[in-house]
Amino acid sequence: MWSRLAWWVLCCICASEALRVGVGIADVTGPPAEIGFMGYAHLEQSGHGIHLRQFARAFVLEDESNSTRVVYVSVDAAMMGIGVRREVIKRLQKRYGDLYNDGNVILSGTHTHSTPGGFLLDFLFDLSILGFVKETYVAYITGIVKSIVTAHNNIVPVRMEYGEAELLNANINRSPSSYLRNPPEEREKYKYDVDKTLAQIRFVTPENEIVGVINWFAVHPTSMNNTNRLISSDNVGYASILMEKELNGNNTLPGKGRIVCAFASTNLGDVSPNTRGPHCEFSGKPCDQEKLLCKLHKERCFASGPGRDMFESTKIIATKLFDTAMKVLKGPGEDLTGPVGVIHQFVEMPTQEVSPYDPVTETFNASAKVSGCYPAMGYSFAAGTTDGPGAFDFTQGTTSSNPLWNAVRDFIAEPTAEDIQCQKPKPILLATGRAKFPYEWQPKIVSCTMARIGGLFMAAVPGEFTTMSGRRLRSVVAKSSGARRVVVAGLSNVYSDYIATPEEYQAQRYEAASTIYGPHTLDIYLNKYVELTNALLQGSKLDPGPQPPDFSEQLITLVPPVLWDSAPWGHEFGDCLKQPQKQYSYGDIVAATFVSGHPRNSERHGRWYAAVERLESEQDDAWTVVATDADWETKYIWQRSSKILGTSKAEIEWEIPVGTPPGTYRLHHYGNYKYILGGIYPYHGFSDSFEVT
Repeated sequence: MWSRLAWWVLCCICASEALRVGVGIADVTGPPAEIGFMGYAHLEQSGHGIHLRQFARAFVLEDESNSTRVVYVSVDAAMMGIGVRREVIKRLQKRYGDLYNDGNVILSGTHTHSTPGGFLLDFLFDLSILGFVKETYVAYITGIVKSIVTAHNNIVPVRMEYGEAELLNANINRSPSSYLRNPPEEREKYKYDVDKTLAQIRFVTPENEIVGVINWFAVHPTSMNNTNRLISSDNVGYASILMEKELNGNNTLPGKGRIVCAFASTNLGDVSPNTRGPHCEFSGKPCDQEKLLCKLHKERCFASGPGRDMFESTKIIATKLFDTAMKVLKGPGEDLTGPVGVIHQFVEMPTQEVSPYDPVTETFNASAKVSGCYPAMGYSFAAGTTDGPGAFDFTQGTTSSNPLWNAVRDFIAEPTAEDIQCQKPKPILLATGRAKFPYEWQPKIVSCTMARIGGLFMAAVPGEFTTMSGRRLRSVVAKSSGARRVVVAGLSNVYSDYIATPEEYQAQRYEAASTIYGPHTLDIYLNKYVELTNALLQGSKLDPGPQPPDFSEQLITLVPPVLWDSAPWGHEFGDCLKQPQKQYSYGDIVAATFVSGHPRNSERHGRWYAAVERLESEQDDAWTVVATDADWETKYIWQRSSKILGTSKAEIEWEIPVGTPPGTYRLHHYGNYKYILGGIYPYHGFSDSFEVT
């Protein structure tokens, strides 16, 4: 015990001046029109504009004493996939050699459900998006690389401080009956059935200037529901924008500030922001997806709140996150500056055999062995959640199968008798591990990373850990490392759905039905992250593990391309069809409609489709951009007028914030159109000016 403590103290002293950090932010907004969103698996939910742009927020950490680097990027996307990560590393290595590699790059999705999909390369995850979408794939890769390059170029000496605070009325457990399956002795250790602690690390220069902030709070970014058609980074994305504006100055446009603030994902698997809980769609009666109380025809059971609609709910949750994070930031911090280390391994989950974990005694039972299964999805997966109900008549908590659905399952891919036995009590709806057409449906090989930044250990996990799964992981890592602080960085590098506890697995609600490697998935991860932690502390090498397969040459897509654009008779692209009024005041919504080309014609990263401009000098006709389509107060809404003629229009809305300086303003629309005979050309147009009084 003394030797480990002495080693820890010595390393902290030696590394106290060695930590360097660089931060960077870049636009990663995917195609904002006619591409399905990833998250709810709702075929009708495709994009028609932008409410909040997507950003990648990168943090490059270096320990000068041992030349170790760790890259952590929080991305406003549903999750991260192995193909994106592989290409990001490939492009970084063209610039920097082997400085950034499989072992030290962590890409974590925030898990917003309102951003374009089609980038994961596993067939099941891209199925509801109609296959692979190159525009989404390239947008994420390009933006993530840019954010890392910016962080690499901005690296400076810092110290790292930790803080935390309790945040109430911002999250609820959406599967409380599953949570109650966990041992009462374990549940008694915790006050709530979800984590209520916002954890924060901040990087501060020797001159006491804040460089960047990372916040972790367990909540699904599903305040925007499955009826939303506008790209949105949801509650955590807006919280990041609020914090960056506060620290960089409120006049700073989103994505343009020097200080970068992330609200990153953690063990959010069973955690909802819809704090009013589930109610019947029309009657308003409380409901549950196991014991449905909704009697009216096609009346859905879904959760909502705390606001009147999804926009207000998003704003309320985001503001709670922001307010709590600022409270922590302004308070005293616990200095965790110290050595940087990282270790990574690819793990083939179905082949793992480990000792099960006893949550009551907090020990591994070395006398017993459990194993992983081939990936499979259960019946309750199709029921969806109260954040986004599924189709047909599937319900949560289903532990028996149906001959008709089994026949459909077997037509796609038939599970073996071993699969069925291994996955019990899950009735297999999709034997995804056995499906081979047109390529792999779900990953068998996952990416596991353990990083250390001084007194903080970060377990980067390839999926959605439930509340209790995350608590167990933090507990075993803390016990193995002796670390003062442990965080779980969710949805990192590879997406492998959910990780429920073995006890929660028995209930077979949505999270358990989506725990694809069987009832002992969590046991495998607990063993693996203890192994990684010990290897990291001892400085030992691990086998890198088997590389995930590359399906990039087999990808298919059913997403139709943009064929051409045309302007209505008598108009040109950018013409304003509907002008705003002449005068507005605080809280009013300014709106204008323009002749538009298809937004998929060109990525406009750092160049927006919509802007609000203020007249600075009438004599020089000088206008300044005061808001873009990345701001909360704006909406860029694209609509097709005619598929045959290729005509479309774009509506720009601006809700005037309180405190907006009086003056003359206008709306500015940018875009690109595709000429019927070939070629893509830029255009732009203005609305008439109007007064804000």
